[in-house]
Order: sequence, then structure tokens, then C-alpha cells
Amino acid sequence: MHETHSFLRRRDGHESAKVEMVELFFDLVFVFAVTQLSHTLLKNLSLQGASEVGLLLVAIWWVWIYTSWVTNWLNPERLPVRICLFVLMLAGLVVSSSIPDAFKERGLLFASALVFMHVGRVLFVLWAARGTALVRLFQRILAWFCVSGACWIIGGLHAGEARYAWWVAAMAIDLLGPWAFFWVPGLGRSKLTDWDIEGGHIAERCALFVIIALGESLLVTGATFAEMEWNRAAWFSLMVSVVGSILMWWVYFDTGAERGTQHIRKAATPGRQARSAYTYVHALIVAGIIICAVADELVLAHPDHGTTAATVVILVGPACYLLGTSIFKWLTNDRLRPPLSHLTGLGLIALLVWPAVAHLLSPVWLSACTTGVLAVVAVWESIALHRT
Repeated sequence: MHETHSFLRRRDGHESAKVEMVELFFDLVFVFAVTQLSHTLLKNLSLQGASEVGLLLVAIWWVWIYTSWVTNWLNPERLPVRICLFVLMLAGLVVSSSIPDAFKERGLLFASALVFMHVGRVLFVLWAARGTALVRLFQRILAWFCVSGACWIIGGLHAGEARYAWWVAAMAIDLLGPWAFFWVPGLGRSKLTDWDIEGGHIAERCALFVIIALGESLLVTGATFAEMEWNRAAWFSLMVSVVGSILMWWVYFDTGAERGTQHIRKAATPGRQARSAYTYVHALIVAGIIICAVADELVLAHPDHGTTAATVVILVGPACYLLGTSIFKWLTNDRLRPPLSHLTGLGLIALLVWPAVAHLLSPVWLSACTTGVLAVVAVWESIALHRT
């Protein structure tokens, strides 16, 4: 074997799909990032705050998912690859620490660390995979990241609406890249066959990130409850929040995660599944969990009286999660339509809008209703699939 090829994972069945311990260690930085995102949204419950946190969430997710693609090709057990991950961890810690003030005084620091992670990771792959078919693919990816990186840096040099506009442009370029097959003048475009990945590895990596987000939700709930007076309302709010997190786990992991893993493993073009169902759709799932974590903290703090913004958060979180999981299951199970249980759940949440807006339900009871909706979806789908 050529020396440079030794940095690549072996494609020999089960071992090629194994998630290594160093990858899990790398994920710890993103536990902090998810916490920072939820706290930042909690401090600015407005349309502007939501749009800014949404942009930062996609940026954080893009860093993580691209690194997961890279470790699908490169062997994390090799020392140079490990060192690369450790350097990315350090930069990721800077990115995560900058989140609360990314649209204030730390914008340039956030953008610089983010661009360093993207460009530096690609340069490392070009070195580690030299002499292989991956080189041309990552040359195209490097060109796209250089363009988006310029927008990130320019945005960091500006402030206010100008920064937001430049960063939206940067994120749009990043999101468009895979759909455009990273087309570059003179280099052409990549093909799905170039994205020769081990589907089981990508599926497990994304499932682990869902666990990270759910764990952060429980962390926020526990920390908030510990500082409260433990009265009847607090205990009821705690029960509603924890049961909601358990049901979100059930909706994703009871059958959906395993079915998705089996589907991508058997797919003729696993790169297509990895791009659509995992790279893009899972960002929506993670967003739903983060919004639900914010809703849980609001309900614990103010179970009887809530603002309009709190009402929106309580409803949008479960809706976003159900929408994401329904699309995920639709794409990974060759369904003609998204699961009927999930569509019904979205319809039930829509029915809660009027009593919620009219303040006929207190925050804790509104949260209890959305938890009930998740229970309906989980039980319905479990019974239907097990019968099948």
C-alpha cells in the first residue's frame, strides 16, 4: 500500500463503519456549542435573535458534519489524523466560546476560527489523501470554502445588518456546494460515485449528535430545576420536560435511526443519502431539540405565565423536530410520503396555535399538550411498524 493511502480507512465491512473514541472526544466541543446556542436564544427571544441563532446553528452543524465526512474517509487512529482533530477541537472551542457575542464584538474571531476549521481541514485532506481520487474532490471543495470564507471574514469586519447579510451569503454558498456537486470552472463537478462513503458510519455519527443535543436538553432542565423552589408546579414542569425528551428520543431511535442505517448501508449511492437525509435534514432535527430545550427552561422558570415569544418557542420546537424526523424517515425508507403519524402530530400542534395565542393554556399546560402530541406520534408509529 502506498504510504499516503495508509491514512485512509479500510473498507472491510464492520470495521470501516466503526466510530473511534477520538471522534467521540472531538464531539465534546459541540456539547458546549449546543449549550451556547440554547442560552444565546434564551437571552434574545425575538425574531432577530432567532434568525441569528439559526444562522449560527447551521454554521456549527456544517463544521461538525464536514468533519464527520472527513473521518469517514480518513482513519482517526492514525497519529496525523488525530492531531488534525485535536487542532480542530481547539478552533472549535474558540468558535463555541464566541457564539454569544458573534454578532457583537467577537464576530471576526468567530468567523476566523470557522474559516480556519473549514480551509485547514480541507488542506489536511489534500495532504493526507494525495495520490488518491479524493484529491480532485477536495480541490473543488477548497475552492468553495475559499469563496464562502471570504464572505465570513468580510462579515466579521462589518457590524449589524451588514454582518448578517455577509454571513447569510457565506452560509448560502456553503449550503449550495453539495447540491451543485462543487462545480468549479476548469475542474468540473464531482459525481455521486466520488462520494464513496461508509453509510453506517455517517448514520451513527449523526445519531450521536442527536444524543448530544438531547443530553444538553436534559442538562438545561436539571440545572434549572436544581435552582428552583421544589413545589408542585416545579415537579410537574420537570415531569413534562423529561417525558418530552424521552419521547423525542423514542421518535428518532425506536425504529427510525436503525432503519435509516440499514437503508444507507444497502444504498447503491450512499453519498446521495448522506447528503440529503443526514447532512441537511439532521440540522432541522437538531434545531428542534435545541428549541425544545429553551422551551423547557422557560416552562420551568415561568410555568403559569408566559410571553408570546415563549408560546412560539413551545410550539415551534416540537413542530420543527417532527418535521425533521418525518423528512428523514421519508428519505431513508422509500416511502411515498412522510409517516402519517408525524403528519398528524404536526396537524395537532397546528390546532394548539389558537388556544396558545389566546392564552387559554398556561405555558406548562401548553408544553404538556405538545408532549402529548409526541406521545401520540411515538405510540402510533411503534404500533404500526411492529405490526408490519
